Parts: sequence; C-alpha cells; structure tokens
Amino acid sequence: MTVLILTCEQDVTADMVVAQLHKRGVPLVRFDPGDLPGEGALSAEYVRGEFRGYLSMGGRVVSMDGLRSVWVRRPSEPAAHAPEPSAWLSAESGQALYGMLECTQVPWMNDPSAAAKARLKPWQLRLAHQSGFPVPATVITTYPRVARQFADQYRHVVVKVVSGKPPSEPPMALPTTLVPPDADFSDVAAAPTLLQRYIAKTADIRLTSVGNESFAARKVAEPGQVDGRYGDTGHTWRPVDVPGRVARAVAQYRKFSGLAYGAFDFAEDSEGTWWFLECNQGGQFGFVELETEQPIADAVAAWLSAPGE
Repeated sequence: MTVLILTCEQDVTADMVVAQLHKRGVPLVRFDPGDLPGEGALSAEYVRGEFRGYLSMGGRVVSMDGLRSVWVRRPSEPAAHAPEPSAWLSAESGQALYGMLECTQVPWMNDPSAAAKARLKPWQLRLAHQSGFPVPATVITTYPRVARQFADQYRHVVVKVVSGKPPSEPPMALPTTLVPPDADFSDVAAAPTLLQRYIAKTADIRLTSVGNESFAARKVAEPGQVDGRYGDTGHTWRPVDVPGRVARAVAQYRKFSGLAYGAFDFAEDSEGTWWFLECNQGGQFGFVELETEQPIADAVAAWLSAPGE
C-alpha cells in the first residue's frame, strides 16, 4: 500500500517525512498537481459503480486501489506548469485529480473540503471559541467608522490579513502590525480589514497537532514584539508541556474541523494564558523540529503509514 504525497518539488518539510517513510519501508509517490498534465498523468475509468484510476509521476505509477493514505502538503495549482496554463485547464485538471482521489476510501491529511473550510479566518475564530480557547476580540469590516470605534474601545489593536499572503512575485511579507493611535481608517472601505485586540505576549507558542498527538514549542518574545515570524530575537524554540485545558481544546477543534493535522499559533501573556491566534491546516513544522528535536516528521509518517497495515 502506497502513501500519496501531494506537494511541490521544493518542500523541505515534506522531505523530512519522506525520509521517515523510507525508514519504515513504506512505499510512496510524490505528485505535484502543477505537473498535471505533463510530467504527471492520470487515467480513471468508471466500471460497475467504481472509479478505477491511476496516477503516474517520474516513472512511478500508483493505483487508486493501492493507496494507503493521502497527504496534501503544499501542492501547486493544478496545471500550473503546463506549457499553456489557464484558469480553465487548472479547473479541469483539479476536478479530474481531486474528484478521482475523493472516490477512494483512504484517510486524508487533510481532506480538501475540511482544509478549505479551515482556511476561513472568521470560521476559525468561532470554532476556537467553541472549542475552549481564549480568543482576542476581533472585527473584520469595510466600515471605517466601525474600525475607529473598535480601535478606540480596545486602544491597543493590530491589523492582520484575513486570507494570508497574496500570490505575488516576489512574495510579499505581510507581518501583523500594531495600529498607531492616530491611524486613519478611511482605506478600510477598499477591502475587508481584520483588526484584533493586541495581546502583550511574553512568548510565541507553536503547537503542532498530528492525529491524537500534540507537540508544543515556546519561543521567548521581546517586550513589545508583535509578529514573531519576522526578525531575529536571539531566542530559540524550546519544547514545552501542553496545559490540560489547551490539550482538551485542541482535541475539540480537531474533532469539529475534521483536520488530521493543524499548526496552532498562540500568544502567551504574562499570566501564562495561551491566546488563540490561528490554526494553519498546512503549516510548516520543519523549523520547530530542527530546533527542538521533537519527532514531528516521524509522527506524520506514522499517521500516514498506519492505515491499511
């Protein structure tokens, strides 16, 4: 039985899991949807109520009947590398590939429909609250007056993107930014803007959830630091125990969201409370594993290789 990994060619995090799968002797095929059609190929036939399909990449062929699990890591847009890419070709290729894979009965990390919903920030925040996480007050608005009222009410607020980094060349860096007291909110009318109460944090927390396992790491924050993803503070990630309340909330979030994997980001305040910021359903973990030596890649490999054994 074969593990199918959907990701781009340059993905160090996937490389770490591939190495662990090789150690376990688990067959795998690495397939980038961006290479379909072209280096990647597929064929599926509807026979007596079932689709019998095949994928091939780099000389490797895998049958849909022979799949053990599917890991959607960091795939390119379908047909992105075609000689004449187009929105139509991407839609056709994506429908064919993911439609065929959805006909299998194997576990996904993560199921595309669950992953798509999990990317929606308003839904994330609501689910986080329902799961038991402390969540900072947040507003998403195109009304400058509402933005001004929110800033006046909470005094210290940050602005952050709703959907993540936009596709661009070169990639844009969009850190979470503290809003100055005299900010002009008139531009809020141009696009939905997310404002959130600023949490004066003592540390950043990254919790990587793999199935039923959780790996938490903590990095000390500098006074007044806003976005721990940018700038070198001189501190490193260190393993930290997961508080019982957080562990229960993670389990609830995973149950309600249908995610098998999630990278949770928290801001720890001076009282030790972990404030929920977001859950990235496809977040990287390589940088945490390299600094903490937590066996996250092995946990992912174990989850992917368990079905069908």
